[in-house]
Amino acid sequence: MNWFGTVDFPRDGDGCRWDSTPRDPVTRVRFQGVGHVKVNQHRPVVGRVKTVSVKREGCKWFVVLTAEQVQPEPLPKTGSVVGIDLGIASFLTVSNGEHVGNPRHAHKAAVRLEAAQRALSRFPHRRAKDRTRNHQRAAMKVAVLHGKVRRQRLDHAHKIALGLVREHDFIAHEDLKVRNMSTAPAPRPDPGTPGAFLPNGAAAKAGLNRSIADAGWGVFLMILHAKAESAGREVIAVDPRNTSRECPECGHVVKENRPTQEKFHCVSCGHRAHADVVGATNVLRAGLVRRDVNWT
Repeated sequence: MNWFGTVDFPRDGDGCRWDSTPRDPVTRVRFQGVGHVKVNQHRPVVGRVKTVSVKREGCKWFVVLTAEQVQPEPLPKTGSVVGIDLGIASFLTVSNGEHVGNPRHAHKAAVRLEAAQRALSRFPHRRAKDRTRNHQRAAMKVAVLHGKVRRQRLDHAHKIALGLVREHDFIAHEDLKVRNMSTAPAPRPDPGTPGAFLPNGAAAKAGLNRSIADAGWGVFLMILHAKAESAGREVIAVDPRNTSRECPECGHVVKENRPTQEKFHCVSCGHRAHADVVGATNVLRAGLVRRDVNWT
């Protein structure tokens, strides 16, 4: 495990066995060549354990299980349909006008992370077994801070996704290509000066990329789809183009409809609203159209 952060066991009983019995108050996992190791089990395991993974995050170790279980009972119908618009200022905006704030976990921890990474950069790069004790402490501090941010982001995503799944039967969202959205801009060579480059907005784009990564849209959408499937809800992704520029009243599409990040003012019919609410409303309409097409 000094070379690998995760070790996977493809089948329970093949080099590793999950041992949890109702009579035993202590949960254990048995590794071949190691023996029984106590586990702090945070929730009961439902179903038959199929695979076991051992994961290291900083100085902590985790056992990750995948289990086979029967299809859970779907949640009762609510009759509610909703569209969501993911963003930076607000983590998401619902078509009913509700805004969910962006916690910005990495931004809040940025000062401590920068200090810890500066302290780590003072040590020369060495193999794990050759690191000094101070080097190990510095690396551990960086890992602990990153782990805390990651867990905070996951906790927020789980809570928001669970709330949406419990309250709505149908959820539409933008089909975001997060990896493509966070790519660096291409360099712009200066045609008048060989070897020189023109400004390409790389600094501003880097800040936007950090905000996108901090929001964790990809993780949230993955969790939302998983929870919706187990709850018997329907989630549909729609084309995000022009969702925040199209007027929900008259259908006029032009970039001037959105004069600022928050304001929407249709230049054709004069409709005014919050730009993110307009985007969520258009996402819902597109999702319902796609659902009806799939049903026919």
